[in-house]
Amino acid sequence: MLRTGIVVLLVSMILSSSQEVQAQEKKKNKKTREVFSWVNKPSKAYENLPIDHETFRSESMGTDVGYCIYLPPGYASTKGSGKRYPVVYYLHGGRPGSELKSVGLSAVIDETIRSKRISPMIYVFINGGPMSHYDYPQMPNGQGESVFINELIPHVDSTYRTIASREGRGIEGFSQGGRGTARIMFRHPDLFCSAAPGGGGFATEKKISENDGQESDHVVFAEGYNAYDTARVYATSEKQKQYPLRILIHVGTKGFNYENNLAYMKFLKQFGVEFEKLIVEDVPHSAKKLYEKQGDVLMKFHARNFSGESQ
Repeated sequence: MLRTGIVVLLVSMILSSSQEVQAQEKKKNKKTREVFSWVNKPSKAYENLPIDHETFRSESMGTDVGYCIYLPPGYASTKGSGKRYPVVYYLHGGRPGSELKSVGLSAVIDETIRSKRISPMIYVFINGGPMSHYDYPQMPNGQGESVFINELIPHVDSTYRTIASREGRGIEGFSQGGRGTARIMFRHPDLFCSAAPGGGGFATEKKISENDGQESDHVVFAEGYNAYDTARVYATSEKQKQYPLRILIHVGTKGFNYENNLAYMKFLKQFGVEFEKLIVEDVPHSAKKLYEKQGDVLMKFHARNFSGESQ
């Protein structure tokens, strides 16, 4: 009986372990098979967040594109006055893109503005496209950056009471969005006065720079299309004098991109690119946890830049 009991226990343990492995593989495969869509309607899980989900028509792709927008308290009541607000475009992490991926931050943003710690501003949570914020013409409708720059920004400026100029426009992102923010801010410094790349995978960007655009066996970008080469071009051109960027690189010390963010900062210093840094102790690779701990610093950074205050 004892031997039988032991055998049963061993079989049970093996089955349990096997089921756990299968569950992990299923979860992994589900993540791998994530289907991209340019429009992702929020479920009931998002209904308490202070955001609106909207779409616009992309003429270049002939399809609708979704985005989420946070409008600060007082926006509706100041319509008659013509009051305009600065806007921060937030670039989500992960691939593929979805306008819902970072909207949880809106709760922290709203609380910060309602408590009057930060002056009111608009936040737009974008859909970065199938390659998340990068143009990738190898894919159908893979123009993530171009759709953002050439179509979403003009749409927002014509639809909402934004300060529709460089002086009232910021860009921010985390992880994949941190990589995207770095690429885009250096390629389009004429559009943004304030830029905050966070937790970006700059080791991958360096690899792309050093390997003729190759990120992996299956992903190859255009030559020079990475956060290292775009920074070099910006630093050695007249754009740095004409459109000086105010940059805040932020990362948590427990994040897996911590060391390569430090390396990227060192690289920027070598080229004379000025920036501020926000190193958040004991925070992992999480935009949510970083915002919960130091969101005020990021928002104040943008607010200071929008007001034109000197650094």
